[in-house]
Order: sequence, then C-alpha cells, then structure tokens
Amino acid sequence: MSEGTRPRLPWARRLADFQADPNLALPLLELLKDDGEPYVRRSVANHLGDIAKDHPGLALDVCERWLREAKRSGDATAAANRRWIVRRALRHPAKKGNARAIAIVRLAAASGRLDRS
Repeated sequence: MSEGTRPRLPWARRLADFQADPNLALPLLELLKDDGEPYVRRSVANHLGDIAKDHPGLALDVCERWLREAKRSGDATAAANRRWIVRRALRHPAKKGNARAIAIVRLAAASGRLDRS
C-alpha cells in the first residue's frame, strides 16, 4: 500500500527523498488509485494530499488527469472512487484558498451529481 511511502506520515519520520521528489511515488499511486479496497484508496488520497502540501502544481495536475481519465472510462464506480480520492487529496490546498484546487474539487463534486441525474 502507499502508506509506507507517504512523505508526511503523522506518526513517523518524514521521508525526505519522497518529499523532495514525489515522482518516486507516483507510479505506485497510479497502480493503486483504482484498488477495490476503500482503505487503499484512502491511503492514495492521503498520499496525494501530502504531495499537494509540497508540490501543489503536480498534485493538481494528477487530480485533473485522473478525473478526465475516469470520465472517459465509462466505469461509474471507478469514476466515483476517483472523484472521492480527488476531493480528499485536495482538502488542504482548497482550505488554504488555492483557486485551482477549489475548482477541481467543485468539478469532482459536480461530476458526481451529474452522473446521478
């Protein structure tokens, strides 16, 4: 799971290499983002949220791409799971007033409402 590579675990020492270069962990997050277990997806979201604190542009790019890919996939469950990951991952930058993060979170929330109508 991605917990072991999170750069900012609240209960462990920071992983300086992963904090400095989040590209080290992104391939793992890509593999786990659509995992069937909610706790794995939560870990991915939390990990991406950690990345967003140090590299917001990269995290925002990843979230936008994941939303686009999910929309194109046609898999409603995977799309809903990705929207949840994105909303959770971008909590911190959105609370800090990052306009792009707020827009992405709103898009993720709105996409879910549109899927149900």
